[in-house]
Amino acid sequence: MGDFTSFSALRAACLDLPGGSPAASAAVAQREARLTKPPRSLGRLEDLVAWLAHWQGHAPPRLDRVEILVFAGNHGVAGQGVSAYPAEVTAQMVANFAAGGAAINQLARAGGAALRVIPLSLECPTADFTLQPALGEGEFLTAVAAGYDAVSADCDLICLGEMGIGNTTAAAAIAAALYGGGGMRWAGRGTGVDEIGLSRKRAAIDQALARHAGMLHDPLAIAAALGGRELAAILGACLAARRKNVPVLLDGFVCTAAVAPLARLRADTLAHVQAAHVSAEAGHRMLLDELGLDPLLDLDMRLGEASGAAVALLLFRAALACHTGMATFAEAGVSDRPAEEAAPKAAG
Repeated sequence: MGDFTSFSALRAACLDLPGGSPAASAAVAQREARLTKPPRSLGRLEDLVAWLAHWQGHAPPRLDRVEILVFAGNHGVAGQGVSAYPAEVTAQMVANFAAGGAAINQLARAGGAALRVIPLSLECPTADFTLQPALGEGEFLTAVAAGYDAVSADCDLICLGEMGIGNTTAAAAIAAALYGGGGMRWAGRGTGVDEIGLSRKRAAIDQALARHAGMLHDPLAIAAALGGRELAAILGACLAARRKNVPVLLDGFVCTAAVAPLARLRADTLAHVQAAHVSAEAGHRMLLDELGLDPLLDLDMRLGEASGAAVALLLFRAALACHTGMATFAEAGVSDRPAEEAAPKAAG
């Protein structure tokens, strides 16, 4: 369980991480080399199967149990007019998820994944981080633990997503605190704010960075002061997945910012993570570059709610179907030698 009593306890867990299974990924590579196709002709699809095996610890990997976890939270900074939608939309969308009416419901069904939506104290928004830390240490650790405990060790793959009015402002603030540049570099239009709203968003980020300047050396303090409950839960879920050897598909800008503090604590923390897509949100590609994550898709999406991760899940199912279903050269009676090697040599 995610029983974190302090930042120090959480930091220790973030630094004590298991590795994957090189033997499992090597077994996948060996089978790929025998399948009826030219070497590397399926490109990154081959890499995805090996990556799954590496983190699941067995070959071939499985996708029998895939879960999509969508965490929802509300943000005090939304009162600064940084979003095109009012804060009550968060709870309304959670109800829509429950009723099956959102995009993620359809995508989860198409991908054969179980969807779990986890609201986090929606009736109690975080503090406005331009005035004080968004979350105190105890509140932050409680949210981290909620995400940590949501990850089942017997899951084959999890997709992480979020819902929260104002959370692209929180994400941009975290990115700015970790990598510099302020609101001008990181703030995007989120749910579709106009120029005035974008100016307010940039100003709120810069005010928050100035107010909390004394803690910007500590990635966990940054996550608490500038984030939100759903971002903290995503951090906890990502950490739990690494410690339980469960591979992760990460959604868009907010999710990426939520886990970025982990990478600042230990550089290889996100080795078990694939970036599902690069979103249309302004800072996402820059943040992926900072983290060294190469997105699988670029579809101009910016919905959130794990929608990009759910679409990328279909790539994994295609990759695994080829790996497990294709015949080997020997099974198919097909020559595995190039024509120049197979042709008889002229007598001389």
